[in-house]
Amino acid sequence: MYRYDEFDAEFVRQRTAQFRDQVGRRLSGELTEDEFKPLRLRNGVYLQLHAYMLRIAIPYGTLSSRQMRKLAHIARTYDRGTGHFTTRQNLQFNWPRLSDIPDILGELAEVEMHAIQTSGNCIRNVTADHFAGAAADEVADPRPYAEIIRQWSSLHPEFNWLPRKFKVGVTGSEHDRAAIKTHDIGLHLKRLADGRLGFAVWVGGGQGRSPFLAELIRDDLPEADLLSYLEAILRVYNLHGRRDNIYKARIKILVHDLGAEAFAAQVEEEWRRIRDGVLKLPQAEIDRIRAYFAPPAYDERPVPAPPRAAGRAFDRWITRNTHAHKQAGHAIVTISLKPIGGIPGDASAAQMDAVADLAERYSLDEVRVTHEQNLVLPHVRSGDLWQVYRGLEAIGLAEGNAGLVTDIIACPGLDYCALANARSIPIAQRISERLSPRQDQIGDLKIKISGCINACGHHHVGHIGILGVEKRGEEHYQLLLGGSGAEDAALADIAGPGFGPEGIVDAVEKVVTTYLELRSNPQEPFLATYRRLGATPFKDALYAAA
Repeated sequence: MYRYDEFDAEFVRQRTAQFRDQVGRRLSGELTEDEFKPLRLRNGVYLQLHAYMLRIAIPYGTLSSRQMRKLAHIARTYDRGTGHFTTRQNLQFNWPRLSDIPDILGELAEVEMHAIQTSGNCIRNVTADHFAGAAADEVADPRPYAEIIRQWSSLHPEFNWLPRKFKVGVTGSEHDRAAIKTHDIGLHLKRLADGRLGFAVWVGGGQGRSPFLAELIRDDLPEADLLSYLEAILRVYNLHGRRDNIYKARIKILVHDLGAEAFAAQVEEEWRRIRDGVLKLPQAEIDRIRAYFAPPAYDERPVPAPPRAAGRAFDRWITRNTHAHKQAGHAIVTISLKPIGGIPGDASAAQMDAVADLAERYSLDEVRVTHEQNLVLPHVRSGDLWQVYRGLEAIGLAEGNAGLVTDIIACPGLDYCALANARSIPIAQRISERLSPRQDQIGDLKIKISGCINACGHHHVGHIGILGVEKRGEEHYQLLLGGSGAEDAALADIAGPGFGPEGIVDAVEKVVTTYLELRSNPQEPFLATYRRLGATPFKDALYAAA
């Protein structure tokens, strides 16, 4: 994985010192909260419903065991013993004291981490396929390009004050595990017609108040032209993006209003001006960054699986939570942070320490964070799977439910967030408990829950999406059906009138029961059934009696 060079280390050290001074001036009263707000946001600090929140950057979701242990230490020392992994492959601490945050940032810097550009109107944490560098279906590892983008975009003078926040996602497989079509810019790394590596470039995706899927504006971008083409996109956006209306400021609105073809034409015109300049990526630089992500030294000696007691739980975990690896004799392991009835994405300090130990012993010292709020051990020898399972079982994280109906994405909602209209966590917990007895029968089904229109829970692209709203001073929930964030991306449809906190759990169960009754065979997943039959039978089940 990437290691800081001298520039990185000095840059983060200086930024931490600057913010320590800014926090001191805020605590002394020299800065008002309004004056402090833009300074704290640029260092990942939010003022939430009950306390400040610190969002830690985890570029392209990759962590070492040492870094994971540091996060556990911070949770134990400065928070309430828990961290929350987010849909941006980041980690949030929900209860730090403002006076402690400079010390937290100082400790993060010791392990090559920071919170810079995890908020504000800038290019946010660049995400990537959480199986990158390990997946059997991968054309090439997308993380070197995500790192190049991170270096290019950090404190870029033109893009430090964009009209609105900006998100980039990169995948290197045909199966899109990075949800690139929901990003402001989505990059699909692939082989071009001439056999060289390059990109398909998607622009204008995003969720929130006005959801859009990204439009393909170039299908054959050579890798050497990556930064110049991204710069051209950002320049067009910076020039024309709305700054007078926060709700119309995202690039998705600009692409929609101009039309993808007209937007692409402006990008191409700007790109022709700059493509052969200083942003041309030298092959030597691509190779230098790529070397940081060279395949680890796999132990290719066969390891017989240790004796184990036969058990359905382990067999289901193998089926659901392990995935094909490009290296023979190895597997990719998903660690579900969704125990039945648990809080999606939360991990205790003890659990983070234990995962770090498992990664160090069994996964070549590497952990990944997924945009679905789970963790991944990317390089586990097949003979070690039973020991990994036992280790996860000991900390309550051995649920074999990856991709099942209980593997629910949920934002923190009204329990923490000042923007939320409704609680997300209790709804996720109740649905998980209600449907867990049938989760194997139900099969692949993704439920995603947001506590407000900002869509941090990605409800627009859930097979079943839930949006919390406020209705006459009370929490209420809209139900959406048929979305997807994968390569078959689709925006979900609102089913009809919403439900109260109790009714939404019943409504989800009705939708699931209707699916089980109508699917063509036990192997037909929910999304295929919905697309085959349309919304009518599900609406009938939800509203006919009413």
